[in-house]
Amino acid sequence: MHSTNDIRRAFLDYFAANDHLPVPSAPLVPYNDPTLMFVNAGMVPFKNVFTGLETPPAPRAASSQKCVRAGGKHNDLDNVGYTARHLTFFEMLGNFSFGDYFKDRAIELAWNLVTKEFGLAKDRLSVTVYHTDDEAWDLWKRIAGLPDERIIRIATKDNFWAMGADGPCGPCSEIFWDHGPSIAGGPPGSPGEDGDRFVEIWNLVFMQYLQEADQITGDLPRPSIDTGMGLERISTVLQGVHSVFETDTFRKLTEASEDLIGAKAEGEALASHRVIADHLRSTSFLLADGVLPSNEGRGYVLRRIMRRGMRHAHLLGARDPLMHRLVPTLVAEMGQAYPDLARAQPLIEETLEREEVQFRRTLDNGLRLLDEATRGLGEGAELPGETAFKLYDTYGFPYDLTEDALRARGIGVDKAGFDTAMAAQKAAARAAWKGSGAAADDEVWFDIAEREGGSEFTGYTSTEGEGRVVALVVDGKEVQQAGAGQNVIVLTNQTPFYGESGGQTGDAGTITGDKGLAIVIADTAKPLGRLHAMRGKMQSGRISVGDTVHLKIDAERRDRIRANHSATHLLHAALRNTLGEHITQKGSLVAEDRLRFDFSHPKALTAEELAVVEAEVNAEIRHNEQVTTRLMTPDDAIAAGAMALFGEKYGDEVRVLSMGRAGDGGLNYSVELCGGTHVRATGDIGLFRIVSESAVSSGVRRIEALTGEAARRWVVGREEALKSVAASLKTAPEEVEARVAALVEDRRRLERELAEAKKQLALGGGGGAAPAADEEIGGVKFSGQVFQGMEAKELRGLLDEAKKRLGSGVAAIAAVNDGRAAFAVAVTEDLTSRFNAVDLVRAGVAALGGQGGGGRPDMAQGGGPDGGKADEAIAAVRAALAAEPVA
Repeated sequence: MHSTNDIRRAFLDYFAANDHLPVPSAPLVPYNDPTLMFVNAGMVPFKNVFTGLETPPAPRAASSQKCVRAGGKHNDLDNVGYTARHLTFFEMLGNFSFGDYFKDRAIELAWNLVTKEFGLAKDRLSVTVYHTDDEAWDLWKRIAGLPDERIIRIATKDNFWAMGADGPCGPCSEIFWDHGPSIAGGPPGSPGEDGDRFVEIWNLVFMQYLQEADQITGDLPRPSIDTGMGLERISTVLQGVHSVFETDTFRKLTEASEDLIGAKAEGEALASHRVIADHLRSTSFLLADGVLPSNEGRGYVLRRIMRRGMRHAHLLGARDPLMHRLVPTLVAEMGQAYPDLARAQPLIEETLEREEVQFRRTLDNGLRLLDEATRGLGEGAELPGETAFKLYDTYGFPYDLTEDALRARGIGVDKAGFDTAMAAQKAAARAAWKGSGAAADDEVWFDIAEREGGSEFTGYTSTEGEGRVVALVVDGKEVQQAGAGQNVIVLTNQTPFYGESGGQTGDAGTITGDKGLAIVIADTAKPLGRLHAMRGKMQSGRISVGDTVHLKIDAERRDRIRANHSATHLLHAALRNTLGEHITQKGSLVAEDRLRFDFSHPKALTAEELAVVEAEVNAEIRHNEQVTTRLMTPDDAIAAGAMALFGEKYGDEVRVLSMGRAGDGGLNYSVELCGGTHVRATGDIGLFRIVSESAVSSGVRRIEALTGEAARRWVVGREEALKSVAASLKTAPEEVEARVAALVEDRRRLERELAEAKKQLALGGGGGAAPAADEEIGGVKFSGQVFQGMEAKELRGLLDEAKKRLGSGVAAIAAVNDGRAAFAVAVTEDLTSRFNAVDLVRAGVAALGGQGGGGRPDMAQGGGPDGGKADEAIAAVRAALAAEPVA
């Protein structure tokens, strides 16, 4: 049997031996297509290569690309677990020719792989071609020797691929495997083609035409090849099984869930185990690529996949959170092929556990509320959309879970009503989601980059230098010249201006030149990750493409930025040392005046933890070790211990930044991949001070801090405030804490004494006040009293005293403060069968212009806005007592 890992390796080795460059999988979040939520096909990372916007990495390439189809128009989520082939996460094996070989070589390579390398029986293979593609038909006939009836012409768009309405397109040729007559279904193009007997295992796309507005307008100047073979699907064939869930990786995951839950994967439980296994893969890989659960965009889709898996764990009877306990099995199966998965394992486990604990609370509450909402609804009935929306909006119960929970009872959901209620939220979510982040004017940057190449950044070692103007952009379009008063973006062949990226803000400064040229640069961007676009305003003179200009950054501003950036690296290391290795960076801002660092952590840091982190960073600063940089391949850098940010796209060569003292293992305090600018030695940071710690979103915290002079000014400001307080207290600054503690204790003592004095006055026991006059109403003793300036919290003690004094009776007290009145009534226990304190207090509250009041039959309290009617409140209780018939 071929393991899935063996098949992946064999595919890449085969194409490497045939002069293809093996390319690592790109992250699941696309960097080059704002229309996609996730990478959903193997060719997506090469999209700009095929359209001519980027230069290919080599004439030929091969990859095993991670893909997710669970959002937008490419959404297989609801089918997963119930069919033999649908998955949310899958790997797409592909080989690519960028204008090198074409149909004949592509067909030859494919046929040799499946029949010779993989050893598939030729008599169980069929192929399809686009119905007008005689060339492909003839090639299959000649190269594969297939009989005419197994080279099937397909006249539909199923066998014609297009990148979109505009761009490259061309016919396809698919390879099908016959699972045998025991499986229902017919060959492609037949009435039974939707059955599972004949399964497509590989699609070869022959890009040979250009189209505009869905109409072919001509031939591509360099025809290309794009192929896609689902790793899981070919694994079913090579492992002799029918379903992707029966392949080795899924069997291991299913066995693990069976052991943990204690429910066998059979009968009705089979689909649930399959959902758990698939959703574990997609959520784990998305988390490893930097996606975190949220309520919109990619994070919402991730959370939806998570919760669907967790819902099926609940259906199987899992009593405790399950998904995170399956991660070690997944890492054991796929971690060697995808090291990022292993590196992210602590974060994945922690996030899954936290989400499942939270979801189980939501699920329990939602199901209870759903039962109440559907009580009386029978099979065939429909839950109103407004109710489904309320469950979602108020209680956090997702619509798909409502639908899923009711499906088994034969009850539908009014989707149209739900959609109407959700319209505003959906509009907001669509507006918030910005795809991969590519700007609308990217094409101008692609044009410049392809023509001129990337900008050479000289700012690691210098703050000024000469550069040749290679492009000028005004109002999103390239121009040849710009003059005084215009806003202009300048690109030069080399520049010391750092373009904003990796959280570090772009440089500011000046560009000067002949004939009085002066431009003030406000900031620098980094489109496509390789151009340094300096944005500024023309002060005088003219600038033209081809001019040689002098570029000078604001060096003092850069120094402040460098200090803040280096401090984020030390902060990252200190957080990991203090809180654990699950800490990973989730974003940062490195500006001239402050730094901001976002990181994964489930709860707020304590004051003690913050103090430890701050002290550790300052210790490294004081040690003043040199900061060193090495250029390495990403793999070598990570193998050497450097930290990489999940989801970041790194080139063939990366900068490895080391700072701080070396530890027991020989590694420096901080070793990270980073292309930003940094201090020469940690002592250049000067001082590090944390000024705030807060939550950003679920599982993500934020620290804001200052360095250098800004940190010193902040400390001085706090010291001046301390001195001012000390002066007010007439004490020394070092004695302020003790003095304030004494004052607080004095205040508490005086408040206690005041409260006791008020109590004595109210009881008539001191200060010359007359004691409360007890009276008898209808044979019941009654004590009623109004007191000015008394706090509501003091009423209970006074009423307890009154009850003791009365022995048997009713007491009422009104406390007037700032025009309002608090009102309370007590009834001794022997009278609660006749009088309810709640009813009596409500009568008094109504006289005060208030409503309600509550408590127990023997003690109740309320209040009202009209303290001037306190006597009337007491009278209302008298009247209520008088109205009670004498027993």
